[in-house]
Amino acid sequence: MANRDNHYEAAFEEFLRERGIPYVAVDEARRTTLGDATLKSLDFIVTSPCGERWLVDVKGRRFPSGEGRQYWKNWSTRDDLNSLARWQQIFGPQFSSLLVFAYNVIGDRSPLPREQLYDYRGGLYGFLAIKVEHYARHARTISPRWDTLAMPAVAFRGLVEPVDAMLASDAIQPPGDAELAVSTGVV
Repeated sequence: MANRDNHYEAAFEEFLRERGIPYVAVDEARRTTLGDATLKSLDFIVTSPCGERWLVDVKGRRFPSGEGRQYWKNWSTRDDLNSLARWQQIFGPQFSSLLVFAYNVIGDRSPLPREQLYDYRGGLYGFLAIKVEHYARHARTISPRWDTLAMPAVAFRGLVEPVDAMLASDAIQPPGDAELAVSTGVV
C-alpha cells in the first residue's frame, strides 16, 4: 500500500485510478532484504494501456520550490537510483524503472499546461517521468553528506515526459542490458 499520508503519492495513485490504469501500490513500510543488501521499496508497479510496465518511485516536489523561485527541483538520492536499477534487473527487461516527479503547483507558473494538471483535493499536480538510466547519466552530486543528486534543469526538461502522454503512447521502451549497465555504473 502506498503511503496515504504522502499527498504526492496519493495524488498519483488517484490519477492512475481515475484513468483506469492497472497498478499495484507497494508497501513501503520495510526495505527488502536481498542477500547482504537492502533495497528501498518502489512506490508503484504500473501497466500502461499500450502494455509498458513501469517500476515507479514518486518524488514529490513543490513548483516553484524554495527561495528564489527555483522551478525545476529534481533531486533524488543515490539509494533511490541504485534501488530502482536493481528492481529493474530483478523484474527483467520487460520493465522500465521511472522516477515520477509529482509537482504540486503552488505559484503562478507550472511544469505543464493547465489542461494537463491534475486536481487532487484542491491542489494542482503535474506528473513528469524520466527513465532512471537517463536520470543517472545526467545527474550530479548536490550533497555528498546526504548523497543526493540532481540533473541540470535544461537536461531534465529535455528528457522528462508528461505521464499522461506516456500512457497514451509507446514512449518508454525497456532499456537494453547495455543501458542498464551504464546507469548502475554511474550511480
